[in-house]
Amino acid sequence: MKAIVINKQDKSLSLAEVPYPVLNKGEVIIEVYAAAINRADLLQREGNYPPPPGCPEWPGLEVAGKVKEVGEGVERFKVGDKVCALLGGGGYAEFVSVPQEMVMPIPEGLSYVESSAIPEVYMTAYLNLFHVGGAKEGETLLMNAGASGLASAVIPMAKAFGLRVITTVLGEEKVKEVAYLNADRVIDTTKTDISEVLKEEEQKGTPVNIVIDCLGGDVLGKCLKYVARGCRWIQIATLAGDISSVDFRNIYVKNIHIIGSTLRSKTPSEKGKLLNELVEKTWKKFEDGSMKVKVYKTFPLAEANEAQQVLYRGENVGKVVLIVKE
Repeated sequence: MKAIVINKQDKSLSLAEVPYPVLNKGEVIIEVYAAAINRADLLQREGNYPPPPGCPEWPGLEVAGKVKEVGEGVERFKVGDKVCALLGGGGYAEFVSVPQEMVMPIPEGLSYVESSAIPEVYMTAYLNLFHVGGAKEGETLLMNAGASGLASAVIPMAKAFGLRVITTVLGEEKVKEVAYLNADRVIDTTKTDISEVLKEEEQKGTPVNIVIDCLGGDVLGKCLKYVARGCRWIQIATLAGDISSVDFRNIYVKNIHIIGSTLRSKTPSEKGKLLNELVEKTWKKFEDGSMKVKVYKTFPLAEANEAQQVLYRGENVGKVVLIVKE
């Protein structure tokens, strides 16, 4: 079968022949129709986010397609079922083998392309909002990088569950582009200091209770002074820098929790339980339209490098998806 591999010498991507996946007990093989791209794929390409032991070396964390084969002990799915799946790696390929616990039915009315953009990013959103962040109706969330693929899941999910949302973007065009997400406040940080916004929110009596941050850098330390008592600041990446100056007095006076979080580090059992919750709690919201998948652009599998460049340049508003089979 064909897959996109990372060439170790120069970190370029190429379409190559790789072994067909082995079908183990409790697994299904999915014929992949679409595979979504995540920023974690870029980190893997750079050598900073290796796949878990036993997973393919080629990238790809979420796919949608049809079940082609079922292994011994599989009871939840049958050949021909339309499914989407969360992977440890290997999604940029024509076929993948996946433990049945990582596989979900496609929500009614959604396409393969839309469904491929659900497992990783919406699971990450659900994990950090509710399991890590303990989000409650009526709280205020700050979602940094509002034009990112993750924000395209976090913001509508938070709104659907009754949270107030503030988000940040770079430039007036991005403000317009993310309007579809219906965040309560969109801050253009090329013009406005987000720490000043949080100071204003605190003074109004609506301080931020939860932050999901993929940026880090100096802004983190500047903002902590103005968040709510008991705020949960969840750090999932540091795209704006690994270092920040933090006044620790703010941490203990306000009982602030700074939490590092990654989905990939969860065990298959933990992921399986989370995916079951995701289906139970959110599938109806996809089906009734209260949560919508935003696909920015699609590319053929062979153009994976061009697709990843969209993320490198920060152009996307929503998800970028590879079409593996029409």
